[in-house]
Amino acid sequence: MSYYISPRFLDKLSVHITKNFLSLPNVKAPLILGIHGRKGEGKSFQCDLVFERMGIEAVYMSAGELESPDAGDPARLIRLRYREAGDYVKVRGKMAVLLINDFDAGAGRVDQFTQYTVNTQLVHGTLMNIADNPTNVQLPGSYDSEPTQRIPIILTGNDFSTLYAPLTRDGRMDKFFWEPDRADRIGIVGGIFEVDQVSKSDIEKLVDQFPDQAIDFYGALRSRLYDEQIRRLIEDVGLDHISQRVVNSNDRPPEFRRPDFSLPHLIEVGTTMVREQKRLQELRLVEEYNQTVHNRGLGQIKMTPQPVHNGATVSEPVRVSSYNGQPSSNRLTPEIVSEVNRILGQGQRLGIEVVDARRFRTNSWNCYGMFEGDGAAAISALESCLDENQKNYVRIVGIRDRQRVIETIVHRPS
Repeated sequence: MSYYISPRFLDKLSVHITKNFLSLPNVKAPLILGIHGRKGEGKSFQCDLVFERMGIEAVYMSAGELESPDAGDPARLIRLRYREAGDYVKVRGKMAVLLINDFDAGAGRVDQFTQYTVNTQLVHGTLMNIADNPTNVQLPGSYDSEPTQRIPIILTGNDFSTLYAPLTRDGRMDKFFWEPDRADRIGIVGGIFEVDQVSKSDIEKLVDQFPDQAIDFYGALRSRLYDEQIRRLIEDVGLDHISQRVVNSNDRPPEFRRPDFSLPHLIEVGTTMVREQKRLQELRLVEEYNQTVHNRGLGQIKMTPQPVHNGATVSEPVRVSSYNGQPSSNRLTPEIVSEVNRILGQGQRLGIEVVDARRFRTNSWNCYGMFEGDGAAAISALESCLDENQKNYVRIVGIRDRQRVIETIVHRPS
């Protein structure tokens, strides 16, 4: 099976790798290439295809190796793998690269719940040091006077804005946003269904039918077509004996006939998968389970203002009213209410966070609730939070696309 390689991807990767093995006069080439883009678009797989095409030896790391209970281990591992790739160049006489997959998942600050550990700092610092001194990469506790082989580093991920900004500056990292266009998508999907002899016209119609789906959707679609035959195998063998038939069996492996790869059937199965995706996106049960304050006191008697504590109030019973469709409050200051409505009105998610005086010094906030769109629920929860945390700090946070865009402390303990 010959898989499709995007010409843009091949050009970017081949130029970056080759440039790092050349001695260009008075040119400092970035050592790191950051390939970022939305999930499931085949970034890692395209890298593998390019490596195979160019005859490159690749040393791999994953996001899961960037954290450890022992501080310093991930940073040491990066140096070790980098030097290992250098040995490949010397021993095998081929170009080599160090590829770290899903780097932002292991070293990025995704949201307010992501811990920034010592290892996270050391990983960023190690990569910056290697990018600045690619021929002098030493292991802790030893020193080798012989220059280290320069090895280009490839990072893949979804959102590199979550990384430490000095690492991503242009002198250290060259950036490549991978978003396959229609021609790329048709080529890649055609490679997935090549052995199934699906015509190019059907591939084009299939891609146009699901234009918003990532590349991995089509691989999952092909796999889904075999479900019916596997279900029939289980029924024929029996649920109680399927394990003995499939694992360590002396019988011949099961044979499956060619599924129905007609365009209508592909679209039918794909539509079913899209419905399941939407159901997952719309359900959002985690918010329902976590927002224990979501419906607390809605439509019930609220509280009247009492003495103000730095912009927040404690209160006694009255009823909350609304003005011009915007939720309001008789307990919070107009500035705080306006800020809550502004955050939600701009399509952001609103978070309410709490911390005591001791943890305030270490910036270790706890989430009280998350809200989206429902201003009345957010204001009600903020009022309840203030009632329950008069001796703690309280702040509101605006979140857009997993990024914190604003943080405002609304209450400080007197």
